[in-house]
This record gives sequence, C-alpha cells and structure tokens, in this order.
Amino acid sequence: DEEVAAVVGSVKENATPEYDDEVMAQIEQHAAETEKKGKHSGGAAGGAFPAGEGEEGIPDPDPAYRELVRNRQFLEEHPYIKQRLAQAAEGAGGSSGDVAGGGMPGSQNDSSVASRVVTSQSALPVRSGLPVVGREYVREQLADYDFLMKNFYIVHANTTAGRDLMKADEFLSRDFSLDAPGGEADSRGGAPPQILIYHTHGSETFADYGENPEADIIHVGSYLAELLAAKGYSVIHDPSRYDMYGGELDRSQAYTYSLDGVTKILQENPSIQVVLDVHRDGVSEETHQVTEIDGKPTAQIMFFNGTSQTPEGPIEYLPNPNLENNLAFSFQLKLCAEAYFPGFTRKIYLKGLRYNLHLRGRSALIEVGAQNNTYEEARNAMEPLSELLDMVLRGE
Repeated sequence: DEEVAAVVGSVKENATPEYDDEVMAQIEQHAAETEKKGKHSGGAAGGAFPAGEGEEGIPDPDPAYRELVRNRQFLEEHPYIKQRLAQAAEGAGGSSGDVAGGGMPGSQNDSSVASRVVTSQSALPVRSGLPVVGREYVREQLADYDFLMKNFYIVHANTTAGRDLMKADEFLSRDFSLDAPGGEADSRGGAPPQILIYHTHGSETFADYGENPEADIIHVGSYLAELLAAKGYSVIHDPSRYDMYGGELDRSQAYTYSLDGVTKILQENPSIQVVLDVHRDGVSEETHQVTEIDGKPTAQIMFFNGTSQTPEGPIEYLPNPNLENNLAFSFQLKLCAEAYFPGFTRKIYLKGLRYNLHLRGRSALIEVGAQNNTYEEARNAMEPLSELLDMVLRGE
C-alpha cells in the first residue's frame, strides 16, 4: 500500500521531459487535491474520505486505507502510468499483481519505486542531430487507444479506425529505412530512383498565384525534390497535372488518371520505394495555417491516410495490402514532427477510400497549407518536411 502512495509522489518529484504538459498538469492537480483533502479531514494528506469515515459511511479511521483508495482511482484514470509500473515490475522480475486491485508489483533489485516510474522508453522512432524542442511521447501513452486518437488523428465520418487497426506499438516497430541504392543507372544516367513525388491535383495554387506563376503545388514539389536530392536521395518529380483533362479542370477522375500515370512510372522504375502525393488543402478563408520555423513563415502540413473501409467494413474493390505500413509511415513522421518541429503538422486525417496509397508501403499523401497560404509559406514548409522524411527514411 505504501508503494501505491509512492508512485504518485515519485512521478511528480522525479518526472522527466518524457511527460507532456497535460500529464504534469494532472499530477500537479492530484498533489494539490491530496494536500487540500488532508487539511480538511484533519488526517493524513490525500484522505479520500472525511476523517474516521470510509466508503458508504463505514467507519474507517485508517488514513493509509483512504490513501490507497485515492491512488487506485488515480492510476485507473491514467492507464499508461499504471501500465508503466506493471511493465517495469515484470522486467525487474517482481510480482505481476494487479495495480488497480491493490497488489502493487515490487522488486528488491530496485532502489525505489521512483527508479521504476521514471524509466520508460521514448516513442520517438528515430533520433536526429537536431535538438528536441517540442513534445516527446512515451510508448505507454501511445498504447492508450483513446489518448492516441485524441492527440494524433481526425477520423472522417465515412470511415472507422478501431483498436484492431490503430496500434501505436506496431506502427513504431516498422522500419522504413531505405535500401541502399543499387542496380543499373536509370535512363537519365543517374542512380536508380528511390523516391517519386507527384501531384494528383497538380493545378492547385496558392494565394499569390496571380502575381507569381510559380505559386502552385508543382513548384512546391519541385523544391522538395531538390532538397531530398541534396540529402543524397535519387528522386523523380512528376510534374503532370492529373486533374486536367482536355485542357479543362476535372478532379472527378483525377485519382484514376494519377494511378495510371504513377503505375507506369513505377513499372519503368521498380527501384522506387517511396511515393509522395503532394497536395494543397482547402479551408475557410478565416483560417490561416501558418507557423514559424527557423524564423521563416511556414505553412502547416497534414498527413492524410485513406483506410479503404467504411464503418460497415472494408471496401472490397479498393484493397490496400499496404494500409498498416501507410499508417505507420505517416505516424512516425508525425511523431518526429512533434519532437523537432512543434506546430508544423496538423493531426493526421483519416478518410475512407484508398487515394492510391496502396502502391507502396512508404506512400504518403501530404497536404501543404491551403489556398490562402502564400507560395513562400508553402515552399518554406518543404525544408522541415525534407528533414522529417530524411529522419524516417534513414532510420537513424
């Protein structure tokens, strides 16, 4: 019972940057309420009931019991902390008792409960030479399905994303590091291509397009290709406008046209392992999706996943054998963004259909800013995006 009480205190006193602001706020609130209740009861700090009274008014003069009940409730409300304790105890060879039930795991090999609480594995899939200036999550947080969905995803009403699909541990276990370039040179005499950048909606433009004919998504994609090439990747940029047909804008069949075009490129270049469909979003005019990175105004981006399913079940005519890899790829990119470029990415958007993401496991649809962002803001966004891609694709 004493170990249960020590858990909360040690979390507060020994917390590391692995805890996010929201968790720390909850812990601070718990400490304040504990002290307040202790004063009002005239008993030990943390009393869950008035002094001398237990659950349902049953006499209970034991403050240790009241503290036990209080801490059980706290751990139930914070399942990833509860899970962390159980995993730490299991790893130390301690008891596997149920924390919520009062059987706190213990280990004689540990110097204190605090030493187990603060030791946890970061969920950051890769480490970069860049400083971590944002939020770094731990695996126990992300193992909580509700926490995961609340903090990382928006789910459109035409699809579903259940616990059987959205498993952070599995997403984090995937290795997206690229195979080393090899094979014969391509038709241009360069190394076999690894990355393809294209635009299903190639006609999308930015706010200053009338003054700057380069203010469109294709020129943004071209800059991304340059940045990735400068990092040593072999990149193909397809500047086709798949939303134009017969000289007129036609987005009703754009994904069909882009599927045909991209499939042909992949057949001609089987070494391609990464396929990026770069778009520009559309939002209300009152919304300006911009942040500042390295002193530059930078359009925010959003990773977009098609799930190939409705709430009623899979869409049989749109199979995607790469769905879990697609979800894992965007999730790892998002996690890196949270740590290294806070405020740069919006929540990942999940929607039904497939959006040609089935073509490769490392496929991503990326929305860059919106119609009211400037070309400068959108172009600047390619710099942190190229860093994120490099982190995940190098796997270092």
